[in-house]
Amino acid sequence: MAPRIVCVAGPTACGKTTLGVLLAKRFSGEVVSAVSMQIYRGLTIGTAAPTEEEMQGIPHHMVGVAEPTEQWSAARYVAQAAPIVDDILSRGKLPIVVGGTGLWMDALVRGTAFAPGQAGGAVRRHLERQLKEAGIAPLLERLAQVDPQAAARLHPADTKRILRALEVYAETGETITAHNARTRRLPPRYDATWIGLQFAHREDMKALIDLRVDKMVEAGLLQEVEALLRQGLPRDATALQAIGYKEFLAVAEGRSTAAQAIEAVKLHSRQYAKRQLTWLRRKEDIHWIWWEKERDFARALQISTQILSAQGLG
Repeated sequence: MAPRIVCVAGPTACGKTTLGVLLAKRFSGEVVSAVSMQIYRGLTIGTAAPTEEEMQGIPHHMVGVAEPTEQWSAARYVAQAAPIVDDILSRGKLPIVVGGTGLWMDALVRGTAFAPGQAGGAVRRHLERQLKEAGIAPLLERLAQVDPQAAARLHPADTKRILRALEVYAETGETITAHNARTRRLPPRYDATWIGLQFAHREDMKALIDLRVDKMVEAGLLQEVEALLRQGLPRDATALQAIGYKEFLAVAEGRSTAAQAIEAVKLHSRQYAKRQLTWLRRKEDIHWIWWEKERDFARALQISTQILSAQGLG
């Protein structure tokens, strides 16, 4: 049987960090972060990375493990996070994966075998040159010849995935459609119990998101962006494209006012939360805990404990 783990998921600002710590304390666990921007060092305020106080002595993994100049994918996350999960299990502890990057969490649970190839490789660079010189049409036509299913599924504007599909075929001789179908037939790496957090009323979620953004600004989000720039971080670095950082980068460069940036961060955060919920709601096996106006963590812990105990954990 696959090893048992717990996944705590939900939109931004819903309290995943707090519940993850409470469950780790109750079930002798350790937290593995699955928040795509928390992997970067120096990005703490804008990513709401857990503080020492918030961790309450519980080990947290996959936080601040990468330089902000690096590019990370789901494949790279799984390659680094899976051995950590296995180590936690080997010590008799319960891995609690906490995050809002659903694709990364799902890939970790499934143990997805990613096809070879990566951004920046020789094949990708060659394809990018062709894209720049002739546009996407010839590349999409080539993909239709080798992998008609992928070509029909992908929109011409989705250049990233079109290049990825051609790259996989060029490097392996196997289409990305065939690769994905084959890996979907494999049993999952972990037996995960999913616990999801969301608000019963959207307006309450929006209000909490807005409050969180205000607190980030008060804590020095602009100063954090300025510090990253002083360290020489390129303005087009992936880390600076994250919500909160790209808006305050514009402030640091004089292209926006702080007030404009704050409103933009709130709007983009709310939009991101909606996308997170859309992704998570497709999961049929998730156990939802619904918040009212206030987040009742004692109640959430009680419900979660009942769910996990019924499944033989603890």
